[in-house]
Amino acid sequence: MQTFHVLGAPLLVADYDRLAAQCLDWARAPRCVALEFVNTHIVTMRRHNAAFRVIMGAYDYLLPDGIPLVWCLNRAGAGLRDRVYGPAFMRRFLETAPKSTHYLLGGSEECGARLRENFTRQNPNLEFVGGFHGRCGEAGLLDGVAETEVVEEINRLSPDFIWVGFVTPKQQAWLHGHKNLICRGVILTVGFAFNTNAGMKPDAPPWMQRWGLTWLYRLRSEPRRLGPRYLKWNSLFLFYLLHDGLHGRAWGRGR
Repeated sequence: MQTFHVLGAPLLVADYDRLAAQCLDWARAPRCVALEFVNTHIVTMRRHNAAFRVIMGAYDYLLPDGIPLVWCLNRAGAGLRDRVYGPAFMRRFLETAPKSTHYLLGGSEECGARLRENFTRQNPNLEFVGGFHGRCGEAGLLDGVAETEVVEEINRLSPDFIWVGFVTPKQQAWLHGHKNLICRGVILTVGFAFNTNAGMKPDAPPWMQRWGLTWLYRLRSEPRRLGPRYLKWNSLFLFYLLHDGLHGRAWGRGR
């Protein structure tokens, strides 16, 4: 799979099936691999904030989660037909994965219980071996004794896949501070995917997703929380796209 960049962020050109097959291969390796599904918000934060760029350096691969990123990648010749949307990938992968073990990190107790129930009912090959559903601070640290106990539990259970469902930038900060402590497995930071796949928050209808309007649907659902964030980061995305575009470096092949 090739890598292209948008605003300096290296994005892996993949589709759902190719990524799923690759994840199964990574899960067989005796090392830890970390994936992030990035939208314009994350790409812009990485471009704008040097400290966040360092945090994102802990990831092995970034996937284009937002339709505007697909548009930019295709301008560079990527030839993508669709994005790799984190909630959709989690759902598709867990519905069809062969025998494998999984760990859930994030969300509420109810959210975790619903995810385990929903996916094991649809796919008996799955084994959810553990999970943590407490708080994660801004610095990526878990509450109390969980800070050390969770990593110890993950290494003891050695799950094939570790799904992380904290909000941005908490999940990225957690990954940056803990990936080097985890012996093996594929870590996927998927945020909102926990709540939507557990049926606790609605996702945008397919037609809005196809037109890159997922953000608008979510804004209508949570205007007070998401409004300031979208105003700032969507505006900055357009600014950097224009600024870097004028210098011929808004997007291109991997470098």
